[in-house]
Amino acid sequence: MQYGFIIPGGDAHEIIEMAREAEEAGWDGVFYWDGICIEGAGPMFDPWAMLAAIAVRTERVRIGAMLTPPSRRRPWKLARETVTVDVLSSGRLIVPIGLGALDDGGFGKVGEVTDRKRRAELLDEGLEILTGLWSGQAFSFSGRHYHIEEMTFLPPPVQSPRIPIWVVGAWPRVKSMQRALRYDGLLPAKVDEKGALAEVTPDDVRAMKEYVAEHRTARTPFDIVWEGETPGDDARRAVELVHPWAEAGATWWLESRWGNPTRLDEARARIRQGPPRIK
Repeated sequence: MQYGFIIPGGDAHEIIEMAREAEEAGWDGVFYWDGICIEGAGPMFDPWAMLAAIAVRTERVRIGAMLTPPSRRRPWKLARETVTVDVLSSGRLIVPIGLGALDDGGFGKVGEVTDRKRRAELLDEGLEILTGLWSGQAFSFSGRHYHIEEMTFLPPPVQSPRIPIWVVGAWPRVKSMQRALRYDGLLPAKVDEKGALAEVTPDDVRAMKEYVAEHRTARTPFDIVWEGETPGDDARRAVELVHPWAEAGATWWLESRWGNPTRLDEARARIRQGPPRIK
């Protein structure tokens, strides 16, 4: 299992310093929010500018934004941003993708699409364009929402065959899970019979892992990513919290401190204590 830290809001310079400290403390990945305006979340900065700065201040950790909703981004602009960060980081970028959270003012308050079905369509077309442009080969596209005349997008990313893409999969919806299987990782979610979000358990992750093994045809690496909180002052308890998810098949644990900007000092202390590594 690998271990990442999602850095909460704060001063931009502090965020970059926390990323550097995370690398020194042995974390495998550093992630930053992708948001426009979330009430109560405190200061927020452009994720691609932040990741570019983190890329040049670190050497080893994987980096990414949690998480990017393609429906409110031009795919060709996102392609340029991601390639830039991948080059600056010498091939360490990961791109987590989902429909996005509608409590972000960057959706309804500015007139972006909020309908779930349409956002899913934009996501699918956006990912096809993103990977097509990353190829470095002549590429054109004609879909319901986007049209691109033939163009060659250079340079390609450092990583081959592409920058890894992690996609939210809503278990047990087949279409949502099949989307995730086309790419490089799964961010597990769960919906009940009425379509409402439900709690994900290690047994659910185990079932998702079995689904991946049965239905994914590609033989490239595939991650299952889970996130949560562990105490930094009780190593045994931290491992106890992570172990069920690792045993169920998760390959990444992302330490998170969502939603409260007053927790920045707590997050910094947790970073310095290092990951809850299972030996």
